Amino acid sequence: MALRRLGLLRPLALNRSIWRSVSSGHAKEQYSEDKETHFGYENVSESKKADKVHGVFQNVAEKYDVMNDLMSGGIHRVWKDHFISTLCPRPNTKLLDVAGGTGDIAFRFIDHVMAKAGPSYELSKVSPLTLEGATDTLDETIEDSVIPYEVVICDISQGMLDVGQKRADEKGLGGITWVCGDAQKLPFEDDIFDCYTIAFGIRNVIDVQAALEEAYRVLKPGGRFLCLEFSQVTNPAIKWVYDQYSFQIIPAMGQVVAGDWKSYQYLVESIRKFPSQEDFKEMIEEAGFRRVTFENLTFGVTAIHSGFKI
Repeated sequence: MALRRLGLLRPLALNRSIWRSVSSGHAKEQYSEDKETHFGYENVSESKKADKVHGVFQNVAEKYDVMNDLMSGGIHRVWKDHFISTLCPRPNTKLLDVAGGTGDIAFRFIDHVMAKAGPSYELSKVSPLTLEGATDTLDETIEDSVIPYEVVICDISQGMLDVGQKRADEKGLGGITWVCGDAQKLPFEDDIFDCYTIAFGIRNVIDVQAALEEAYRVLKPGGRFLCLEFSQVTNPAIKWVYDQYSFQIIPAMGQVVAGDWKSYQYLVESIRKFPSQEDFKEMIEEAGFRRVTFENLTFGVTAIHSGFKI
């Protein structure tokens, strides 16, 4: 079929040259039983934190998007829209979205690229299953049309990836490769992605500096790192209100909606343990990135950090 010859909707995974010979998934063997870190406000071994974080996201996967809407009053959608507008990806961009299992960032990225590519690409937004059964007439109609992006979504939780793949199928989106892998040891070759995004995920990594160094490694020279993460509110009055809401309301909401108090208690605590905007900026620079900046959103409740591999 013409579609196969053109490679339309060929997932990036088929290009075997991008893969490193490392194990993917929950790579517990790389974490120490003796070295201590934090899981929220609890001190635990690296290995135990890896298990606990993995468990949190397996537990919350099915209700993750519903809880995001409830916890933020829907404002997380505005943050993510602004995040992609800040990235402003162009057609033919190759994206790695880490800790993006449910697809929220990747789908926005695709929508943005498709809008820039124009109406000639509209027919490429059909599912691989549809294309497998396409007629020769359809082949001829879109013979000159290819998907103007490549997206890899990498997440440590298969449960989150399952939710994202289901959503992608419902939207009829192709050109996405789903990888169960660890941000600290990405299963990809050096210098292959144009953009690396991570939204509300890097604070859950055991070794944040190692994850930043991996981001630098897999980006092409000139590539961009962009991170959206909960950060530190500096206004004392707003911080007091935010803390009361976070610790008194969010875990209770998690119990009622998702049947899980502890996971949401951890998520609240993990925000307070994450470095400040300035400290995180220094960590990004230490990983090798240049022209590092950050932008506070909603009084610093979240922040976007940006850096370039130059």
